[in-house]
This record gives sequence, C-alpha cells and structure tokens, in this order.
Amino acid sequence: MQNIYINQLKDHVGKEITLQGWLFNKRSSGKIRFVILRDGTGYVQCVFFKGNVSEETFDLADKIGQESSIIVTGKVKEDPKQVGGFELDATGLIVIQNAKDYPITPKEHGPEFLLDNRHLWLRSKKQVAIMRIRHRIIKAIRDFFDDREFVLMDPPILTPNAVEGTSTLFETPYFDLGKAYLTQSGQLYAEAGAMAHGKVYTFGPTFRAEKSKTRRHLTEFWMCEPEVAFADLNDDMDLAEEMLEYIVQTVLKERAEELKILERDTSKLEKVVRPFPRISYDEAVEILKKNGVDFEWGGDLGAPDETIIVQQFDRPVMVHRYPAQVKAFYMKRDPENSKVALAVDVLAPEGYGEIIGGSQREDSLDELLSRIKEHNLPQEVFEWYLDLRRYGTVPHAGFGIGLERTVSWICGLDHLREAIPFPRMIYRNTP
Repeated sequence: MQNIYINQLKDHVGKEITLQGWLFNKRSSGKIRFVILRDGTGYVQCVFFKGNVSEETFDLADKIGQESSIIVTGKVKEDPKQVGGFELDATGLIVIQNAKDYPITPKEHGPEFLLDNRHLWLRSKKQVAIMRIRHRIIKAIRDFFDDREFVLMDPPILTPNAVEGTSTLFETPYFDLGKAYLTQSGQLYAEAGAMAHGKVYTFGPTFRAEKSKTRRHLTEFWMCEPEVAFADLNDDMDLAEEMLEYIVQTVLKERAEELKILERDTSKLEKVVRPFPRISYDEAVEILKKNGVDFEWGGDLGAPDETIIVQQFDRPVMVHRYPAQVKAFYMKRDPENSKVALAVDVLAPEGYGEIIGGSQREDSLDELLSRIKEHNLPQEVFEWYLDLRRYGTVPHAGFGIGLERTVSWICGLDHLREAIPFPRMIYRNTP
C-alpha cells in the first residue's frame, strides 16, 4: 500500500492509502471516532466506524493522546465540508508512540510558557502556517534575484570589525588574532562581490547586540542584501519595490490557505503593487508636524513616527535622503545637499516599520577616508574595503531586507518572535 502525504490526497480519491503523522485532535460520537491527523503538509479527518475496524482499533483510536505518532490506513473520500476538502475512511491504525500529557493544550497559554516550549509550539496550526509562509518568502527572494541573474555570495559570519561602526556587537576570542565579531551585515562583502560579478546578493544570519525589548527586535535574524554595480539611489529604489511586490503577490497566490489560518486581512496585502510612494525625509518631517508631532529635523525616525507616516498611504512608503548624521559612514552624500545621505528606508504599512534599508554607496576613495575618520573608525581594518575604491571604483547601490520583519508584516503578527523558528532576544537564548 502506498504511503502518501496529505497534500497529495486529491490524486488518490477512492483509493486505499496510508498516512503517517501525528494526532492533532480527536473526538467521539457514539459508534464513530474522529481523528485529525497532521503530517506537515496538511490536516485530514480520519473516520473510524465501529463496524469497519476491529474492536481493538476502535478503542485505540479513543485512547491515543495529543501528538501521538501514528500510521492510519483508509480510503480517500472527497468531502468539501472538511479541511482540505477530503476525508479518510479509516480501516487501520498503528500507534508508533502514544504521547501522554502533551503540555500545549487548546486552552490559553502565556507567551513565556509558549516560548519555553517553542520546540513543541512550532507544531501548532498557526505556527506551521507562519513557517510555511516564511519558507515561501525565502524562496520568492531567491527566485527574484536568481531570475535576474544575480550571483549569490556567502559573506563570513565572523568578521574583524563592525560594518556600521556601532558598539552593538557580539564579541568572541579568535585564536591568536585577538577578537572577532558576529556579523551585523554582509554588505561590505557584497560590495566586493558586485565589483566581481556586477549583481550579487547575500542571504544569511546577522547579529545585533542591541539591548532592545521591542516587538521589532531580535538579536539573531536573517537578512538578504543585494548589491549592484553602476547603480544609483533611484535604481536601488526601483529594485526594492519590484522585489517587495513580487514577494507579497507570490505569497498571496501560493500561501492563501496559510494566510486564511492566520486570519490575515489580505485586502491590505493586495494593494502592495508598484509604484510605491516616495517621499524625502524633509517631506516625512512635514507629515509628522501636520499630525501634531514635535519632530526636530536631524533626528532618526522612531517607530511611532514611522507609523504616522505610513498611515497616510495604502502601501509601503519609501523615505529617502536622510540626514547624513544618522546614517552609516559608507552612504554617499547627496551632491546637491551634503547634509543628507543618498539613503532610503522602506516602511511597511500597518505600523510594521522599516523592513528595508539601503543606499547608494560612497564610491570616492577620498570621501570614504574622510567618513571613516569622522566616525572614529580604525582605518587599518577597512583597508581591503578601501581597495574597492582604489581599483576600478564605480557608482553602486544596495539594500538589506530583514526577513523576520517581512514575515511579521505579511503574516500580520504581533511580535517578531513568531517569525523565526527559535527566537533569540536579550532575555532568551533557549530552547
């Protein structure tokens, strides 16, 4: 007899098949036992009629506990009323392990309890839906860049210095060479890749030792960072909006069932189509002032500020040309106004904040040296990076998209901790 997955049931209607999985839920009604099986690809109701199975099997279907591992044999029936549109008329049941006292029950549990049991919480229906959407977002990002002939470059996780010149670094001893740091970003290495291949992207884990407890922060998160040679800020914004539209529309098309499980209002996601509104930092400040915010030019936008700005639009907003003083040393200054950097942040709707940060990079050796000195950074650790300006420098631009913030926005989550399988925060590094 053929072992298949639940998401293949449509191809086996009327056939006797075997499913392997776990007991998601069960109930009884007289001479019938209803067992909800999950196998990672979906859920299906398996119906045990007293006359169709042995007494032993019928009793066993009532005794197995939540999350018991089981094998069920039966005939596939089409039933539009059931989840997935199918049902299994069960004829056999094998229990691999009868789980007892599964800690996560249908009752309400607090977030700390659920995080302590994250290894089990991942099995719940909503968490499964989130991880399947996360997986599709990752594939969409890769497909987007691969289809446009970008080359994947894997940057190191251990680096000799900070990318952004901050003190929020995780430090580790590194043999006889002193200290090394967990990477904040693969961007500088992506720039080297762009000078070799023209168009590259990195995709991997990054680390920030910020002592932040907000719902937007993790200490370990994933980021994709494309970098393009011979590109300016406008090219960068074009690429970012094209990519975001592709991601969202792909998820809407291919993860509709999961979005439904999460009760996501997809009408808001359907509006994520190009073109996105583009406003300067100066215009953003004016919006804040019109909405009663006493905001002083020169400061960075905080979460409440970003929320007010995005409320004026129905899709992601691109805010460009920030004050240079709040941006990283490698961002190019605007030739028409040296007080601002050719930088852009893409703010997600519904208060989810910045999901993309990018810029045109400083391509002048002299200017970059000046910036390094201004930021009090040690020039010697950036010599390799400065070589990119000594040998064949060109205008170039790129950005970073935070995977978990994107997942959180698309799924409509309250907290970033549910957007990654095992969240790491300042107060949690387990399980």
